Amino acid sequence: MSLGDDGAYGGGEYGGQGPAGQTRTRLPGSEGDVYGTGRRPRGGMSSRNLVTIVGVVVLLIAAIAFANRGGTDSTSDSANPDSGAPAAQPTTPTGERPVSDKNGPVPSGFPKTEQGAQSAAANYSVALAGDGMYESEERDAIVDAVYTPSTAAARKESLRKVYADPEFLGRIGLKADGSAPEGMTFVSRVNPVGTKIEKFDGSTAKVAVWYSSLFGLAGEGSENPVAESWYTTTMQLQWVEGDWKIADLTQKKGPAPVGRDQAAATAEEMSKAVEGFGGFTYAR
Repeated sequence: MSLGDDGAYGGGEYGGQGPAGQTRTRLPGSEGDVYGTGRRPRGGMSSRNLVTIVGVVVLLIAAIAFANRGGTDSTSDSANPDSGAPAAQPTTPTGERPVSDKNGPVPSGFPKTEQGAQSAAANYSVALAGDGMYESEERDAIVDAVYTPSTAAARKESLRKVYADPEFLGRIGLKADGSAPEGMTFVSRVNPVGTKIEKFDGSTAKVAVWYSSLFGLAGEGSENPVAESWYTTTMQLQWVEGDWKIADLTQKKGPAPVGRDQAAATAEEMSKAVEGFGGFTYAR
């Protein structure tokens, strides 16, 4: 489900592969069958062969050096300095500890760095779109954990109006108390794909999080089966009392990948997967 409380559906994955070819080459100076050993030289290595081997080694060393230099240049030039656009940032692990503690159901203690802000935004996206938002006390705890104190009170009230609305709950297939019908498993889970710093000045940060969302009811006869959708949420973060907190956020749909022709899981398979696979603490 989106952070804007709109249960949209869609998604998929894509991929592909290409054919492989094979070339057979007869080396100069060989005789007989091209797949055999050819004629052995009468004596030791000739000067011509020695020069050829040395030349190949020199070319190999030069190619490796060029490739390494090219990789460094492509990284440093990944953004056009004249365009003002930030360089693409890798999302591979850095070895830095992402958090030091937990604030109720949400990780906390993010470092006061760009990476810390990105980790906070990713984990806050997961919390705000999780099924815990459908239970009153846990929802309030999540809001207190992720929003600035000045923003939390107003957000609690606005979210209460949404999540306690019987019409909204009925539209997504839940009962009036926010629970799933008997025999159904409610799924509301966000899976961050990447994060991006759009602005950072030490005490404030603007971070975009791109993620896929699984949302719906898994069970026989479900009218709202679990489906995938894609969103990008941009958070305005502030450093408050030793941690990053959300001051404001906006959301837009996509970018969504091309869907692939893949058989959907059965209701039983989906229920078991959701119950059997836990979530992560996300870090850049």
